[in-house]
Amino acid sequence: MENEKHVRPSWDEYFMQIANTVAQRATCDRGRSGCVIARDKQLLVTGYVGSPKGLPHCDDVGHQMRKVIHEDGSITNHCVRTVHAEQNAICQAAKLGISLQGSTLYCRMTPCRTCAMLIINCGITRVVCEKKYHDGAESEDMFKQAGVELVFMHDEILKYDNQ
Repeated sequence: MENEKHVRPSWDEYFMQIANTVAQRATCDRGRSGCVIARDKQLLVTGYVGSPKGLPHCDDVGHQMRKVIHEDGSITNHCVRTVHAEQNAICQAAKLGISLQGSTLYCRMTPCRTCAMLIINCGITRVVCEKKYHDGAESEDMFKQAGVELVFMHDEILKYDNQ
């Protein structure tokens, strides 16, 4: 056995690994995402994709799909049964009375428009995404306007199947 020096993960890598572990609790196979929010190298809260407390999960009863017609006439399908990982993490902080001011949020891909607005209003100042979301331009623009630092660990672009 060689004496290989152990390489510790960076803080971003560390918290992203935790977010990926949290994602294993997700209950929707369209997007098994997890999220962690940290400040000053301390984990504050976690969240994962899942139905509201007490309601059925996609993995148990199937997806609750809604068609969205966009301004350009394109149509996409979205599962509306679940709460996003970012939203669940923010709710967890609210339930526990934890301020998110000045914190960093770690997630699988560029947050959606609604999550981006919540992130901005919570005072989160940095968002680290594992990958880019194919439809994340509006969120990216909102973060830029609001002064929220956005970091992508990989340039890979994720796209959901348009079921």
